[in-house]
Amino acid sequence: MPNQAEEKNLKKRALKIVTTLKKIYPRERVFLNFKTPLELLIAVILSAQCTDKKVNEVTEKLFKKYKTLNAYLNADKTEFENDIRPTGFYKTKAKHILATVKLIKSQFRGCVPNTMEELLTLKGVGRKTANIVLESAYGIIVGIPVDTHVRRLARIWGLTKESNPVKIEKDLMELIPRKEWAGLSYRIIAYGREHCPSKKHQHKECPISKIAV
Repeated sequence: MPNQAEEKNLKKRALKIVTTLKKIYPRERVFLNFKTPLELLIAVILSAQCTDKKVNEVTEKLFKKYKTLNAYLNADKTEFENDIRPTGFYKTKAKHILATVKLIKSQFRGCVPNTMEELLTLKGVGRKTANIVLESAYGIIVGIPVDTHVRRLARIWGLTKESNPVKIEKDLMELIPRKEWAGLSYRIIAYGREHCPSKKHQHKECPISKIAV
């Protein structure tokens, strides 16, 4: 655990990083295409271990085919698996999505829930997915979605020593003012893709390394 002085310095560093990210990416939003909370929920489940670009390609057809909750409820399991096959791990994802729509119908009157507690009862939904749905579908900010980019960069920037996404989120929430949580994950993701990818490179050349840390 950091002492009081170390924690104060960490908070200063975190705020400097957030400020720099906002200058580079003033308007970042979720990278998945959707029109309804249900579409976003399904897209985020599909995005596990898959690129947003590929998910958007798949959902462009998927959301035209399955336009309502009932359409998913009546879906043929094998056919649905084939519809989402390009996203990888399609059998597990299909199982989670089809189970989730049944829960939404039976437990939530056909509407995607808008609380963290309720979303976490759905199949295939963890805090990252729930945070994305709450923020981007409902404008409710209760946490910070932690994906692979956020996990990697938060560690590089010295904002956490944890590997578990839930613990990383907790560390970030303690260091960063709540008013800065909205859009933060998407800025970090954009930064990771454009300036600081996971492949080997000179971190000292990255904007955050030169400006904020």
